[in-house]
Amino acid sequence: MLSRLLCLVPVGLLMAQPAPDPRDIARKALDLLLAAQYSGLVQNFTPEVKLGVNEQTLPKMGMQIKSWGAVEKIGEPSTRKAGLNTIVVIPVAFASQSINFQFAINPAGQVAQFFMLPVAGGGAWQRPPYSKPDAFREREVTIGEDPWKLAGTLTVPVGQGPFPAIVLVHGSGPNDRDETIGATKVFKDLAEGLASRGVVVLRYEKRTRRYPTVSKTAKFTIQQETVEDAVKAAALVRPQPEVNPQRVFLLGHGMGGYIAPEIAEDDGKLAGLVLLAANARPLEDLVVEQASNAGFPAKELDTIKAQAARIKRLEPGDEDAPPVLNMPVSYFLDLKGYDAVATAKKFSAPILILQGERDFQVTMKDLDLWKAGLAARKDVTFHSYPALNYLMVAGEGKGTEAEYRKPGHVAPEVIDDIVKWMGK
Repeated sequence: MLSRLLCLVPVGLLMAQPAPDPRDIARKALDLLLAAQYSGLVQNFTPEVKLGVNEQTLPKMGMQIKSWGAVEKIGEPSTRKAGLNTIVVIPVAFASQSINFQFAINPAGQVAQFFMLPVAGGGAWQRPPYSKPDAFREREVTIGEDPWKLAGTLTVPVGQGPFPAIVLVHGSGPNDRDETIGATKVFKDLAEGLASRGVVVLRYEKRTRRYPTVSKTAKFTIQQETVEDAVKAAALVRPQPEVNPQRVFLLGHGMGGYIAPEIAEDDGKLAGLVLLAANARPLEDLVVEQASNAGFPAKELDTIKAQAARIKRLEPGDEDAPPVLNMPVSYFLDLKGYDAVATAKKFSAPILILQGERDFQVTMKDLDLWKAGLAARKDVTFHSYPALNYLMVAGEGKGTEAEYRKPGHVAPEVIDDIVKWMGK
């Protein structure tokens, strides 16, 4: 019957139909995502994308989108070619965050890749009171070399050095150098606050932000995502004329704190570690807890639990298996057997561990694990803050993603405690 109906359409008319515009395909996908119409959205995905981004994983992405507030403006799409695919970028301004939605559209009109990238400078950041702009200067630097060059900012105190220095290492996700999360810029606050108090600070673009497709490649690992660049960043800081090379520290936030002991092991020269809201538990355990705390429906929670259980069962040789929790299997194999607390035990320099008690992403359970594992160390210092959340921003009541939409700053007591500890 279908073939008969096609015969009724003039051949010339069929030939005259234009090929679908990749911009229209991307805009349709964006509209479905913003409307939380996930079943319709996944119909536009290639089979490979469906393995990692599907009706089970999209609701978590939807919760993140909701945390940015109402959509205020959807900008005009821009396009560029990438092999046979067309890359379409659509900027969206939310109430508290500007995001570039990036789609790769293949010749068949399917979504072959999909990313959400925070726009540098997006958000309502204003200088916190503890930032004294007359007390520091900033200059641009480059971390690493081709093919993974990363732009960075070195914030240097005014005055006679040499000064101690600290390298800032991001949490999970494709973060910018300021670690922009909602209306807060965690690393920009830290950089200006610490530099105002006599500390050189290096922050830089995360590899997965500058090169967003790297996390989708086979054999992708935490080494490529975080460790290699952090070691290179520390090596860049040491020879700077204002820096005391014997006093270079590293601060890891969230997942950056979890992997900081491994970075220290690879670097071999760090003067100390600052772990900020750092999980002590494996990522898959944290994801299950976060989904449960967020009130995911039972069906979706069961799916996440099943994926976490699958991660526990992974063995060498499983690298070519389908992605899990939207990451290549190689990523979790690289982390398998990694014990952050045990690795920190072997680190011979001082450690400062800071935790917000209102943090619902990395909870006090993790701080308790750090304390229990490092109890014998006299050079490990712990601080917890009753009013602070994962971003080290003060608030009231139960911590939620919604408060990330409100402009806030890293609490001044966090700056104070880091500076005092580094000065010991």
